[in-house]
Amino acid sequence: MLREALKNYKIILASGSPRRQQFFRDLDIDFEIRLKEVDEVYPPDLQSAQITEYLAKLKSTPFDGLLADNEILVTSDTIVWHEGKALGKPKDYQDAFEMLRSMSGKTHEVITSACFKSKNAADVVTETTLVTFHALSDAEIKYYLDHYYPADKAGSYGIQEWIGFVGVARIEGSYPNVMGLPIDKVYQYLKNLK
Repeated sequence: MLREALKNYKIILASGSPRRQQFFRDLDIDFEIRLKEVDEVYPPDLQSAQITEYLAKLKSTPFDGLLADNEILVTSDTIVWHEGKALGKPKDYQDAFEMLRSMSGKTHEVITSACFKSKNAADVVTETTLVTFHALSDAEIKYYLDHYYPADKAGSYGIQEWIGFVGVARIEGSYPNVMGLPIDKVYQYLKNLK
């Protein structure tokens, strides 16, 4: 459906995430993957969605001056916001364990921002989803980490994996957002390109 709307554009996804790449394949559009390294550091005074919006834009900066007139670059960032702190990807097994233990029996926010950059402009869309975990035992957390070690996932979990099946009590908002991209908002943005 989008393929016709985007026939005059070249879509570039700047993400190594297999989940984000699959979302774009599922949209049935032609796209290219271009990766550039970025040091994902943000000012310490930023809170909540300010962090993902800043980082999504930051990830687009290595492409400044490199985009052709018809190219649209898509970058994104996801964090888990819990008890006033941003939980990114775990540093190690123990860090992942502590993150999951801190979220056990509580509700956290999963926030994703996507930046759409053209040669002359940049727009950002942001989505927040509330996820509530059941109380998780240490044994359940260890089982998950031992079998699915989520080193590349914000908040140390993938909702599409075992822990999402047994540990998530409730979700309010976009499910794909928790997997790393508010694909409905991406679709709406791309559909409305002029």
